[in-house]
Amino acid sequence: MAASAILRRMSRRIVVIGAGQAAAQCIDALRRNGFDGSITLLGSEPQLPYQRPPLSKKYLAGSLEPDRLLLKHRPFYDEHQIVLHLGTRAMAVDRAGQTVKDAEGRSHPYDALVLATGSRARRLAVPGAELGGVHYLRSLDDADALRSAALRGQRALIIGGGYIGLEAAATLRAMNLAVTVLETTTRLMSRVVCAPVSEFYRQEHQRHGVSVVLNAQLTELVSNEHGMVAAARCADGREYPADLVLVGIGVQAEDQLARDAGLDCDNGIRVDQYCRSSDPRVLAIGDCCNFEVAHYGLQVRLESVDNAFEQGTTAALQLLGTPVAHDKVPWFWSDQYEHKMLIVGLSQQHDQLVLRGDPASGAFSACYLRGGELIAIDTVNQARDQMAARRMIAARARPDPARLADPTIALKDC
Repeated sequence: MAASAILRRMSRRIVVIGAGQAAAQCIDALRRNGFDGSITLLGSEPQLPYQRPPLSKKYLAGSLEPDRLLLKHRPFYDEHQIVLHLGTRAMAVDRAGQTVKDAEGRSHPYDALVLATGSRARRLAVPGAELGGVHYLRSLDDADALRSAALRGQRALIIGGGYIGLEAAATLRAMNLAVTVLETTTRLMSRVVCAPVSEFYRQEHQRHGVSVVLNAQLTELVSNEHGMVAAARCADGREYPADLVLVGIGVQAEDQLARDAGLDCDNGIRVDQYCRSSDPRVLAIGDCCNFEVAHYGLQVRLESVDNAFEQGTTAALQLLGTPVAHDKVPWFWSDQYEHKMLIVGLSQQHDQLVLRGDPASGAFSACYLRGGELIAIDTVNQARDQMAARRMIAARARPDPARLADPTIALKDC
């Protein structure tokens, strides 16, 4: 009997571990599509599942109340009879006995298990990394602590020039802090965007008063007489004073629970196109899983709200016995100052880059091609381009590079 049929027949008890976008979407899709068995949700944080992207932006700035972060409010969980165990950590999965043990010693039996454990911040590994005043930004509590420190301080130092660091830099600068960003590579967001986009954002941050230091090799964090961070010291001997430090050097898959349970893991929990792990009764979704993006033939782990949403639905349909493969072209976004950047597709294998528009104008796109095929696009304040690109990338369009470079020609006509 096929695995999907087994799950449809046997899955009367579903346990979901994790309480983010992927978990909330999976639960919603299960109930919306008629699942009437038991659903238990275990989350390590005390809050109901909430949105994380605003933590570095509106929530950090104080312009968004905690209640507005919630993906679903309490009545949803009550109405749909979701058993909630929040503020408790899942400690072990017994795959043979089909149970999950939590930190309070309770045992939760399952017919199917969904791991939506997300990711954890990569920790800084230099002397002084454990000083008071050193922050990370992954949770609501992290954001509250960072905001409290920002309201008391005057100088913020951000280690890492990726999405989180730069979004937080823009927010903290708007809160009138002096902000310095230390990036170890030669350009900002080097892992995800091309050089022209990196340079545009470097100039924008500097225009807003942020000091951006590239090729910065951090060697230690220096304390004051009270044991709080006071400065960062780099290999070239320069020191950068700070009242608070935010570390944004990437994240790692939260897959230890799966590893301990003997599931196949490699930079996340390995799953197939239906979100099934190496144990067909255990599914994994969102930031914690590693899967093949069929459109590119690439094995990846994506840190994306859109991916979490799509995989939450895919897992629910698999559990309902109506499997639909997860094969969407991924997309991402970042808001910094007044600029909205949207990325569609994966650009890692491109062999040609075509710019549409002048970055100095504040609205442009970077198109990535491979063998003439449009495989990805970065758009800055260009909503029309990204909307057209989604359709074109999915259709494996092969635009004329000369027309592509002319922003007066609509992207769809290239």
